[in-house]
Amino acid sequence: MKITVLEGDITEASVDAIVNAANSSLLGGGGVDGAIHMAAGPELLEACREIRRTSHPRGLPAGQAVATAAGALKATWVIHTVGPNRHQGEADPEVLESCFESSLNLAVELGATSVAFPAIGGGVYGWSARDVAEAAHAVIVDGRQRGRWEQIAEVVFVLFNDSMTSVFCQVFDHDQW
Repeated sequence: MKITVLEGDITEASVDAIVNAANSSLLGGGGVDGAIHMAAGPELLEACREIRRTSHPRGLPAGQAVATAAGALKATWVIHTVGPNRHQGEADPEVLESCFESSLNLAVELGATSVAFPAIGGGVYGWSARDVAEAAHAVIVDGRQRGRWEQIAEVVFVLFNDSMTSVFCQVFDHDQW
């Protein structure tokens, strides 16, 4: 699995699946979530509404993931995951790790070979860049050691600013990917 870290706009990623740092409503919001919904167009919102009508009428719990078609994005799928909100007392790093793990598991189910992640929880949900990078790193290292997600050839972390990108580079730079 190749790991790439870059600063940029995740909506422009040329990958099979883009991971959305969604809120539990799945109906759009600010930050990455809002940008993905805006770029994907109304098809994404309608797909999310269908998920709310059927499998998740109370919203998606933190740490879980669901997928929709990607609408107008270059990607084929959007994988929606909800990070724990530190500002609301959700400070369990295992739930943050579960966001990455659930998303990768779902990517495999979908047949994706490339996945782009934002810094889940690293914006308005209050997790530090280091916490998010270390959670992602722990999940990916553990998965490699267990031979999981072998079909995924590339994971791209598309981050929104230089300081976040710098921390992810530091955390992932110690390994040979």
